[in-house]
Amino acid sequence: MTPSGQPARASFDAIVLGAGAAGLFCAALAGERGRRVLILDHAPRAGRKILISGGGRANFTNLNSGIENFLSENPLFASSALARYPPQAFVGLVEQYGIAYHEKGPGQLFCDGSAAQIVEMLLDLGARAQVELRLHASIREVDYEGVYRVRCTLPGGVESTFTAPALVIATGGLSIPKLGATGLGYELARQFGLQVVEPRPALVPLLFNREDRTRFEGLSGVAAEVVAEAGSGVFRDKMLITHRGLSGPAILQVSSYWRPGMALMLDLAPGREVVAPLLAQGARRDASTLAMAWQAVLPRRLAERLLAVAPPESLRTAALQAAEHTLHHWRLTPSGDEGYEKAEVTAGGVSTEDLSARTMEARRQPGLYFIGEVVDVTGQLGGHNFQWAWASASAAAEAL
Repeated sequence: MTPSGQPARASFDAIVLGAGAAGLFCAALAGERGRRVLILDHAPRAGRKILISGGGRANFTNLNSGIENFLSENPLFASSALARYPPQAFVGLVEQYGIAYHEKGPGQLFCDGSAAQIVEMLLDLGARAQVELRLHASIREVDYEGVYRVRCTLPGGVESTFTAPALVIATGGLSIPKLGATGLGYELARQFGLQVVEPRPALVPLLFNREDRTRFEGLSGVAAEVVAEAGSGVFRDKMLITHRGLSGPAILQVSSYWRPGMALMLDLAPGREVVAPLLAQGARRDASTLAMAWQAVLPRRLAERLLAVAPPESLRTAALQAAEHTLHHWRLTPSGDEGYEKAEVTAGGVSTEDLSARTMEARRQPGLYFIGEVVDVTGQLGGHNFQWAWASASAAAEAL
């Protein structure tokens, strides 16, 4: 892409705000179609969120990504873009660039090396398409009078105005503010009359309430496989106890469906009959066999704590069965979540009611597009949010 030190033209076919996954990919694809494209971003480096994703290896897509892996007020909105740009299409690009990758979980693809390889690939695609990239660009004002005018401050305090008949908002959400996340995309949506579904942290650890913090104090670092349920979200995966609450894949997944005040239901022993050894004919029923039964299906420290805070009322069959039921239906009400600082993505965003599912263009504002995380489409953990970035970017680029 054009280095930011070179003189910039003032007029383009399209301006993209945001040099993240969706913005970089959309600009490159539009540039390949012969469009003159400018990317503006206030960050000092492109693709910063990509670089930290997947533990630095970028879970860049999921081969099984489908509409059922996304949360939105319109659950079918993403289906058009996802169908027209499937995961295999992006995998083809990765292979074309010789980037080695592996499947870590079912369908979850990670770079063997570094997430920087994905960023470098996107930048190279843009460079080949003669996309111009301007970093350290602070957006001051955006208006529209037949064309979009974007006023910004470039490095050195240079005030510049760029124009284009099309403006693509790919500014992301509010998650991970230390990387420069802002609400600019939502502000621009409201400026041009689009609705915004209230943003909230998603794929985020949940916090204990005061009672549960006391109950589980000292168990930080203990992990167990659970089924976590909140609202319509049900996920079986690992749960991690932290010093403040609950994390791990199962909790991060269900957090996108959780709302303040809502109870979280945990099956702490999925698929296991915990008290079966005690109910067998001739089995001993004492404190020792009770502890052994709990420890056979749970980490020792967690088993000991659960027996301490919620022991069976007695060793009679009915009491043991009631304790079994409690383990499979452990209920707690989180006091909140860890916020945008720890959230992997932002749920909510620009309402899909105001966007074309085929092109991502605003229905009542010509030439204005919203793609990626800024839209009210949130993927589950495991590469789905990247796939939405690629698919929504492709949809908009085809329309530019």
